[in-house]
Amino acid sequence: MSENGDMIKLYSERILALAADIPHRDRLAAPQVTAMKRSPLCGSTVTVDLTLKDGRIADFGQDVKACALGQASAAILGGQIRGRSREEIATARDQLKAMLKADGPVPDAPFDGYEVLLPAKDYKNRHASILLSLEATLAAFDEALETNEGLSVST
Repeated sequence: MSENGDMIKLYSERILALAADIPHRDRLAAPQVTAMKRSPLCGSTVTVDLTLKDGRIADFGQDVKACALGQASAAILGGQIRGRSREEIATARDQLKAMLKADGPVPDAPFDGYEVLLPAKDYKNRHASILLSLEATLAAFDEALETNEGLSVST
């Protein structure tokens, strides 16, 4: 397949639809914690705001400045984020990383929507952008742990 054909396959209609409709794309007015992650390779950034209750995400906001793949990833995460623990987010991140870098399986439900990003595994320069929303969410959880925000934050 030509390079142009590969790009068409990579940026499928489904990925572009996800990128155009990112859930929780507004920042929170009064978050308990905020974290920003940046991909040095492509310059994509994701800023995540969290409000936690009993160690789970009660409210979530994200500002995503990334390619369509990073935006699609943020949309998948945003659709499943409320009520999740740090452990669930870390597992999703680890499974997505394995899917992209080590031919691992698609992440477990409820994060199995990441299957749409399987074609991106051949584009190593896109992996960091795809992982940014998960990484920023974990960084916000870690900030909450350090500052004891969101009482009873479990890992």
